Amino acid sequence: MNRKFPIAASKRHQFSWCAVLALTLSACGADDTSSTAVQSSAIPRTIPTTPRTSPATATSAPTTHPTTAASTPVPVGATDAARLLEQATFGVTASDIAHVQSIGIDAYINEQLAYPPTQYTGYSYTPSAKPANCLGDGSYPLDAPSVCARDLYSPFNVQRDFFTHALNNPDQLRQRVAFALSQIMVVSSVDIIEAYGLAAYQNVLLKDALGNYRTLLQDVTLSATMGRYLDMANNDKTNFQNGNVPNQNYAREVLQLFSIGLVELNPDGTPQLDANGTVLPTFDAATIAGFSSVFTGWTYPPLPGANSQWQNAVNLAGAMVAFPDHHEPGTKGLLNGYTIPASQTPAQDLSDALDNIFNHPNVGPFISQQLIQHLVTSNPSPAYVARVAAIFANNGQGVRGDLSAVVRAILTDSEARGAAPATNLFGHVREPVLFITGILRSFGGRSDGVFLRNSSAAMGESLFSPDTVFSYFPPSYQIPGTQTLAPEMEIDNAATALARANFVETLIMQGGAAADPTLPHSTGTAIDLTSLATGNNNAALIAQLNQTLLHGSLTDAASNIILTAAESVAAGSTDPLAAQRTASYLILTSAQYQVER
Repeated sequence: MNRKFPIAASKRHQFSWCAVLALTLSACGADDTSSTAVQSSAIPRTIPTTPRTSPATATSAPTTHPTTAASTPVPVGATDAARLLEQATFGVTASDIAHVQSIGIDAYINEQLAYPPTQYTGYSYTPSAKPANCLGDGSYPLDAPSVCARDLYSPFNVQRDFFTHALNNPDQLRQRVAFALSQIMVVSSVDIIEAYGLAAYQNVLLKDALGNYRTLLQDVTLSATMGRYLDMANNDKTNFQNGNVPNQNYAREVLQLFSIGLVELNPDGTPQLDANGTVLPTFDAATIAGFSSVFTGWTYPPLPGANSQWQNAVNLAGAMVAFPDHHEPGTKGLLNGYTIPASQTPAQDLSDALDNIFNHPNVGPFISQQLIQHLVTSNPSPAYVARVAAIFANNGQGVRGDLSAVVRAILTDSEARGAAPATNLFGHVREPVLFITGILRSFGGRSDGVFLRNSSAAMGESLFSPDTVFSYFPPSYQIPGTQTLAPEMEIDNAATALARANFVETLIMQGGAAADPTLPHSTGTAIDLTSLATGNNNAALIAQLNQTLLHGSLTDAASNIILTAAESVAAGSTDPLAAQRTASYLILTSAQYQVER
């Protein structure tokens, strides 16, 4: 898991990073002893006459916190506060550490739950077929048709907005959960090229991320974007004359990936076994056929001013609408022996089917374990999963599926909290998006998102563009030759590891990335290292970086070697920030920083 790739220094600074890396990086390794509604989109549905313009410059400014009721907080140390922020936000800041310490973990979570959801705005309907003036040829520099194609028929702007939201908007916890859900309930720009459709789907996830799972399940199911991606839109009933049978794509994936998985689970997420030690499947082909019949008779919402008809024109903004004449009329066998009666409306069948999924005992442990993996650790103990799944089943007030309660349980669990990781296997590799945002937020960075979305793709995570419905990496991926789960390691290789080091080199050594001349109001990407200025007290500099970036877990031996390197480089450089660059670069490219613990 070490990334020991020497990177040539910027000519601007005139010192040898290869020599420094050879001296220090091996000392930075981890020390195991250290510490039910239908979503209705508000996105405009008019054809734009010009491409969407860039938002104003985004800067990771200090968060303004809502007022909370006065109470006596449970004391929390700086180390545990920093660990919480790594798990609940897109990056740790010194001001947020102090804020968590001042109000306590429970009050901080309450604040986060109270923030209104971030939404993607400024996106408008575009026809599914690119107009003649929006056909890019991929040449560079981009001509006007290529800019139009990039802005309206690619994930470019949605990716940029994701990063600016993650750096700046206060609803950090909601955004983190929505990002996790986007990797469980996947849609991809591999098939959905319209930017407004991708934005509409992310708005659904953001709205429902801290609500009830049953509402989320319905809104995802009826999302026109999901309907396009997994073929529920225009899914027609059986017609023996033309050979049509209901499409099974959504039926299969909503069960396998979005809710219950392939095998029956115990409440702690471990598989149930029969007398012969064989796992028990959750569903069979007949169950898939039953659900595929349920998911018939829905088409895209009509465009404004158009008459609604079967197979409306592709419109990805909003929820799909039903046409009973195209809905399978017969009985439908679902999970656990339940059968939907014949001759119900599409909406009645849908409600019954989603209730059938929602109440399956697998949902709690299946969804809880994946949320734990995305937020806290790749290898939660069965007991940790069981405690969170119990909250999914009942939030303490008789409510099932309360995602706010589930997320609170994940973040406040005894395995998640404390000044040190619970076990040697605790934590997870920082996936590219979190690696990028963590650095920018910790260093007070600003960005228009262009460099960040390009860098994430180079690291193996092209945001909102996974190759398949199985996302960027599967939750079940194990380090080869072991039984240790490490999902993010599935996209880790020499090229993506080098891309991480190159990202840090560009940001720290070169001062960031320039503005994009084809993007209105582009600002590029930069960080401000002057906040790390500590005079000649480089030991205090490293202590500051250690607390913010590694929640105080850097060993004394590693700190001393980095201190020696920083002072050596600074002594031979005219750059007033040479020590800050040296120390920051070495910590950020170390193996220890790659793993969030």
